[in-house]
Amino acid sequence: MMAKRKMSLNELSAKVDITLSNLSILKTGKAKAIRFSTLEAICRALDCQPADILEYVENSNQNKQ
Repeated sequence: MMAKRKMSLNELSAKVDITLSNLSILKTGKAKAIRFSTLEAICRALDCQPADILEYVENSNQNKQ
């Protein structure tokens, strides 16, 4: 979405008021959670829906019952 909107990580960081390091963690998929308020701010800044920037990936390391 950032590329579609021609927005840099620095620009998004400023618009969302989140540190570059935290935004980078979100962007690389290393975050374990995201606050709804942060997700809302990112979607507002990128003019998109959560499904446009989130992807479900099953964790193969979890115990299956």
